[in-house]
Amino acid sequence: MNKKLYVGNLLYEVNDDDLKNQFLKIGPVVSAVVIKFRESGRSKGFGFIEMEKEEDAKNAIETFNQKDFKGRKLIVSEARPPKEKTERQEL
Repeated sequence: MNKKLYVGNLLYEVNDDDLKNQFLKIGPVVSAVVIKFRESGRSKGFGFIEMEKEEDAKNAIETFNQKDFKGRKLIVSEARPPKEKTERQEL
């Protein structure tokens, strides 16, 4: 299992530190980032957590998926690799 987790259904007000502090309850966090729109800097409502240990990542999914965080039910799952960008074909 990957140690990187997808965390969805975040309030727009949640920042990187809020996310990190929530997951520190499970174990050491390598990184925590809330994804934002480039233009406005506003949260997109999801982010990624990287846990130090695979066991902690599994435990975080079991502990936090569909559980309340600041009034919203989190969606926590193993992160998938990013999709490769394809170039648009010119007509």
